[in-house]
Amino acid sequence: MINTPEKAGYDPTENVVAGNVCLYGATSGEVYVNGVAGERFGVRNSGVKAVVEGVGDHGCEYMTGGVVAVLGDTGRNFAAGMSGGVAYVYDPDDRFADRVNRDMISVSRTLDESDEGMLRRLVENHRAYTGSDRAAELLDDWSAALDDFVRVFPDAYADVIAEGKGEDVREEPPEPAETVPGSATDATGQASSDD
Repeated sequence: MINTPEKAGYDPTENVVAGNVCLYGATSGEVYVNGVAGERFGVRNSGVKAVVEGVGDHGCEYMTGGVVAVLGDTGRNFAAGMSGGVAYVYDPDDRFADRVNRDMISVSRTLDESDEGMLRRLVENHRAYTGSDRAAELLDDWSAALDDFVRVFPDAYADVIAEGKGEDVREEPPEPAETVPGSATDATGQASSDD
């Protein structure tokens, strides 16, 4: 987890708090970044499930597995060479279409049940682990927030799943966050998607 200090004096959704090439070649685990990451976030990610509040250029480049949820802006050339895994990008202003590299992926505003379950769990955990205001805002009106997310899905990965030759990472959400130490409420501050 990377948290922006409460007394930082700046908006985490508008400031870089994690450097370039985070998750390079990462194979498993979870990462929650309360702020923006630099360039090439998730490059060659092959198994990590991650949430970040924005990324620089070339996000999810050459990604082969895992899940990345971006709760804010992306730079240009997002998903270049992405052949596996899935990414979700919060795009309320419809600007993502000009920033994504469509050579190997498809972009959809239609999320199915497995997408919604994975994405909600990631956003709930992000809120619990980092105290993210952005995550709290999204969860406060979840059904409206879902309409503003796009799914980035590699074409080859979709074929593998359709042919029954590989696992669908969306069917394996992370465990729900436990109660945050020192808190009298549950981890998300609201009802979980499991309730």
